[in-house]
Amino acid sequence: MGAIAVIGAGPTGTCLVERILANAPEFLGHTVLDLHVVDPHPHGPCAVRQAERLDLLWAESAAADITLYTDGSVRCEGPIRSGPSLAEWLGCDPGHFAPRPALSRYLSDVFERAVRAAPGNVRVHVHREEATGLAELPGRQRVELAGGRWLEADAVILVQGRQGVLPTPEEDAQLAFAARHNLLYLPTGHPADLSLDELPAGRPVLVRGAGLAFFDLMVLLTTGRGGRFTRSQDGEPVYRPSGAEPLLHVGSRRGVPFHARTGYRLAGPTPGPPRFLTPGALPAETAELRELIAKELAYAYYRELFTAHPSRTRLEPAAFLDAFAAAAWDGRQMRALVTKAVPRFADRLHLDRLERPLRGMRFGDSAGLQRWMHGYLAADLERRADAAYSADLAMIHGLFAVHDALPEAARDPWFQRLSGFLAGGPPGPRLAELRALARAGVVTFLGADLRIEQEERAGAWRATSPTVPGSVEARALVEARLPAPSVDRSTDPLIAGLYARGEIRDASGLPDVWPADGRLLGQDGVPHPRRFAMGRWAVSGFARPHADAPLLRHADMLARTVLAQTAAAGRRAAA
Repeated sequence: MGAIAVIGAGPTGTCLVERILANAPEFLGHTVLDLHVVDPHPHGPCAVRQAERLDLLWAESAAADITLYTDGSVRCEGPIRSGPSLAEWLGCDPGHFAPRPALSRYLSDVFERAVRAAPGNVRVHVHREEATGLAELPGRQRVELAGGRWLEADAVILVQGRQGVLPTPEEDAQLAFAARHNLLYLPTGHPADLSLDELPAGRPVLVRGAGLAFFDLMVLLTTGRGGRFTRSQDGEPVYRPSGAEPLLHVGSRRGVPFHARTGYRLAGPTPGPPRFLTPGALPAETAELRELIAKELAYAYYRELFTAHPSRTRLEPAAFLDAFAAAAWDGRQMRALVTKAVPRFADRLHLDRLERPLRGMRFGDSAGLQRWMHGYLAADLERRADAAYSADLAMIHGLFAVHDALPEAARDPWFQRLSGFLAGGPPGPRLAELRALARAGVVTFLGADLRIEQEERAGAWRATSPTVPGSVEARALVEARLPAPSVDRSTDPLIAGLYARGEIRDASGLPDVWPADGRLLGQDGVPHPRRFAMGRWAVSGFARPHADAPLLRHADMLARTVLAQTAAAGRRAAA
């Protein structure tokens, strides 16, 4: 008899359970396996526990782009167990963005289907408790539970996903300032878990961050407080305030929100593996690595433009792409080539401008910035809804390929931020709602390189930006960002205990793992024989169908590794 414990039952944990059950017959024979799944919460796509608020929030991807099932595209050794995407399961339009409770129900259905299909010699035990500790036993592991019980397992896999973290020193300083002056400060966290009811109606609130967390915050503080959207004669959303909304003054490093998700498919072929960023061509210097990444993204962009939209180009695709590949990134030769072959300025990729659209821009007053932002949002919505700009989507596919090709050690915060900005944004309708809220005066944009200072004499925060003169003062400040993962500041008692004892080490905020098989690395760099984690794939969420999703490949690899080890241990014990 053997036992495996999976700590975490979110999307990644459920994916891993499905892969363990699918692969079990190959490894177990007639050996009995107890599979323990430990999570204090019901199945759900995130750690948000205020279900009444989730009805207002949408999944981050279109329903057709969400699955936890393998298909023929997945390069894995385990059996392919196909199943419906979220769109197929709901019977909805592929481009529909489902409410998050629907996503939770889909996740539960994936889990229950996997358990129903489990071989007869695998017993699945679900423990609705928090795992609070992990200890060594002779040849086994002991998982301690919050209720005082414990489990024994031959192998333990940590897939808790995003965990709570203690405030950073900067957040502690802001909390102390707020306490001194009776202000309201909400540090990083999921908006549906924050005390938003305390934010006053009709009063200015500073918001730092313009990514996905901001859009959730925006929804909860507008339609979540009784506001509603109607449609104008031209079909544009118009916001009708309830009067209970705070006035949101929003700024960030870029000063603009994340780009909307695309509403179309590629016209040409999907970009393949990276052409320039190969395992043997990973430079040690950060600047060189970033140039290779930029060239990779541009190559994917122009490949789609020249093959799918040849009327807007002046060279044959093969001739252009060969010359582009031979040219140094952003050098004189490459710029001349693009200028000659792509006559329209709007069709050329300006990655630096795309990444920082407000860089170097100055406005005479806030009204000028607001007008520019309205135009910027309108242009983004147009490009993300019109397949004539499918080269934008090809670049995003190239970005996914780069992300998959980069080893853990080569992960670059710049690339992670760029990925979120270009590919991790809101659905188009949410961006259209933001534009309507700005027109209604509920949202005001503050500009790029936002700076927020504590004004002791005024007893308030003051926000400034080099984009526009003047400042805004407020007695409430919200960090509209999810907290960065952190092993050393984790509030998860299991993770915190392992780190305090030197039994795990940090890798970009996540427990570090041995790349070959996912074994947890101690602070001495030695892999543990019975402890595993999914590394960065533990926060990957759902997979895209028919895309050889890395989440599914890594889950299958880890499931087979742990099953092989557990089966071998069972045979030794029986002997």
